[in-house]
Amino acid sequence: MVLLVEDNDDFRFYLKDNLKEHFHVIEAANGKEGWQKALALHPNVIVSDISMPEMNGIDLCQKLKNDRRTTHIPVVLLTALTGEEQQLRGLTTGASDYLTKPFNFEILLSKLKNILVQQDLMRKTYSKQMEVRPSAIIIDSPDELFVNKALQVIERNIGNAEFSVEELSSEMCMSRVTLYKRTLLLTGKSPVELIRTIRLKRARQLLENGYLTISQVSYKVGFKSQKYFTKSFKSEYNILPSEYLASKKEETVR
Repeated sequence: MVLLVEDNDDFRFYLKDNLKEHFHVIEAANGKEGWQKALALHPNVIVSDISMPEMNGIDLCQKLKNDRRTTHIPVVLLTALTGEEQQLRGLTTGASDYLTKPFNFEILLSKLKNILVQQDLMRKTYSKQMEVRPSAIIIDSPDELFVNKALQVIERNIGNAEFSVEELSSEMCMSRVTLYKRTLLLTGKSPVELIRTIRLKRARQLLENGYLTISQVSYKVGFKSQKYFTKSFKSEYNILPSEYLASKKEETVR
């Protein structure tokens, strides 16, 4: 989804008409409206003019980057103003890229596709990191901070069978909708799936140690019933917990 923020009706229509062949496009006629739609709809990327009434593109970008609910959304700024100082001002707000009008539409299209490809690669990278070691994420960017904090909150509550998405969103200080969008974007999983996945990974670790029964493991990772735990484990790893435990014991004997 691309949010297009542009006060010139004709130019906004031109951009939307061309972008809609490649993306789902939503529109805003000024920065204030763009901010409201960014909060409500959580677009994958925002294309914004700089010179606009109500709220200009620079202020919009700063507002987006200073709010944890929207800081992850890439912004491409458009302007008719030239000069390195203006370009630098735009980029120092946290914008991902900058284009001076008039510009070749294919260049904008290429930039947007590259941004979305990078988002997809980032999501796959986080998913791979979680599969290897849920807690081992180096804190660097706001996205990494978000994933790291979410994992820490889940792991801290891993034995609590009543721990819910509502509690996770509360601890993350964001709405359920924002949590869902960011979690899905960065990990490829919904919050419910992420919680279950981390529970199951911890269960696999406990089973590998061989000191606990399946029932005890199920309880320790927050499943309300052994039956549901068994079903979830089989769905995640394509093997029953009992079979997995037996295979680990055989490896130990060898």
